Amino acid sequence: MKSFFYLYLLVISALLTSAFAQSSISAPECIAPFYHGVASGDPLSDRVIIWTRITPVDFGLTLNGSYHVATDNQFNNIVASGTYSTDSTKDFTVKIDVTGLNPNTFYYYEFEHNGAYSLVGRTKTLPLGAVDNMRLAVVSCASLESGYFNSYEAIANRNDVDAVLMLGDYIYEYESQGFSPNNNVDRTWQPAEEITELNDYRLRYNSYRLDYALRKLHQNFPWICIWDDHETANDSYPGGADNHQANEGPWAQRMSAGKKAYFEWIPIRPKAPGNQEIFRTFELGDLAKIIMLDTRLEGRDQQVGANDPGFNDTTRTILGPAQFNWFKNELSSTAQPWKIIGNQVMIGAIEIFGTPINTDSWDGYPAERQKLFNHLTSNNIDNMVVLTGDIHTSWAVNLKNGNTPVGVEMVTPSVTSSGVPINLSGLITLQNPDIKYVELTKRGFMLVDITEQRVQGDWYNVNTIDQMNPGSTCVKSYVTNNGSNELILANTAATGHGAFNQELLGPCSRFYVALAETTTPKVIGVYPNPSNDFIKLQTINLSPKDIHIYSADGKQQQVSIEVSDWENGLTIVSLDVQKLMPGSYTITIEKGKMQSFRFEKTN
Repeated sequence: MKSFFYLYLLVISALLTSAFAQSSISAPECIAPFYHGVASGDPLSDRVIIWTRITPVDFGLTLNGSYHVATDNQFNNIVASGTYSTDSTKDFTVKIDVTGLNPNTFYYYEFEHNGAYSLVGRTKTLPLGAVDNMRLAVVSCASLESGYFNSYEAIANRNDVDAVLMLGDYIYEYESQGFSPNNNVDRTWQPAEEITELNDYRLRYNSYRLDYALRKLHQNFPWICIWDDHETANDSYPGGADNHQANEGPWAQRMSAGKKAYFEWIPIRPKAPGNQEIFRTFELGDLAKIIMLDTRLEGRDQQVGANDPGFNDTTRTILGPAQFNWFKNELSSTAQPWKIIGNQVMIGAIEIFGTPINTDSWDGYPAERQKLFNHLTSNNIDNMVVLTGDIHTSWAVNLKNGNTPVGVEMVTPSVTSSGVPINLSGLITLQNPDIKYVELTKRGFMLVDITEQRVQGDWYNVNTIDQMNPGSTCVKSYVTNNGSNELILANTAATGHGAFNQELLGPCSRFYVALAETTTPKVIGVYPNPSNDFIKLQTINLSPKDIHIYSADGKQQQVSIEVSDWENGLTIVSLDVQKLMPGSYTITIEKGKMQSFRFEKTN
């Protein structure tokens, strides 16, 4: 949540009481050891990334397996297959860039390890050449502790989406109850403390990816993702962050840890091994080009207030010189009629009595925004449609260079993160006539429907985030016609084209996993290994008496153990190993199916 909304977030939450607790975070036994499901992302016309994560029996081993990609959900026509290996250096995640695929084609994929199979995922490549229609679901800002991810399930239940655009804040970095907690739900992320190191970020992703709705949406559609700030820390930039303090270690180290965990857990294609740039493009045949930006960690100068002496400095940048020049070149060279911009922070101006009120957005970098708008005007570039997340609320904005329209912006509401609990829409639109629609209180998502003639944005609100209920309603629709660079109100939501003709159905089958209780004790995460102080075990249905530590000579070691409550039998068991001598040790789970794995004590 950005500074614009801080004033309004101090209301209500402390007055609410827990009405009920539904189980939405689970690790169903029937999909072991692939508890985190499957995912796909960064589709191109001939390739797509497929992803999974294996929960090992021994967290010290290298794991091997195979994958299969087919044109049918029964895998009668396998078109790609191969083997993989993974280990603790990747947090046991698996990413395969499957190549040699046909454009605009549906594919199904699965992973195998030691004779066990993952869920079946479905994905789709992008078109090449002529295409009549593309349909994108747009999401951002998913705070797990703020409510249920009903937006994710609502999209997963649709049959008319080509890809999901995630515009950032996939996770949040705060300590438990540290950001917009919802006392109507029983949802707690792990680890409980603020995440600052690599294994903390890994564990936070691990806890998120056990969410039922998130797992389901990843299984159903390919995702195209960019990060915003909370994948590292609030209001971050390359040199620091609002939510990073000196006692939390070097910022560069924390930022690197957040990026590494992101590339492990998100189905994103690196530009080259080790490259962590996320600005990139995707071509939707002859219809549109998607241009994904990094307004956060690539080249942004530190945020300053509107009254700062350097606010209007013409050298201040939100993209960095290299990315800004790349962006201008992409806009100038795009052959398709539509330029769809995936962007973290709002580009349109929001002013109250002439003063920008959110200088973390492009409003804080007015000179660079003016340079961009001048480039659009001087080169007669039409049909720029900016899709934005970040501010947890819904907006439709005409973008103008003076009085000249240069594009439009559509801002998606958050999945769960808090907006503004009071209605300021009238004041905002009165002060900002180019803002055609603003809604500040509802959660949901957008559907963006693209044809050669127009792009239509439909804003959907979910019925609730306090219960597991994927019901949603289209509350507003705006259209920009080819060449107009302006928004007009549409009377009805766009009609989807119908995507997948083979469903993923059947509770707890390879095709689909409903919510299911887990009874078998197990460990599904070990963070970190090696360690010199504490080891966090992410466990299911284990108590401290079931966990034993042995030194290399077979002697049992006594350590202090703390347990934090979590949802549906999932807990974090923290082992204090500070008093152990350096060396190799074995952790043994002596309940249910016995599990043993090694760890190294350093220092």
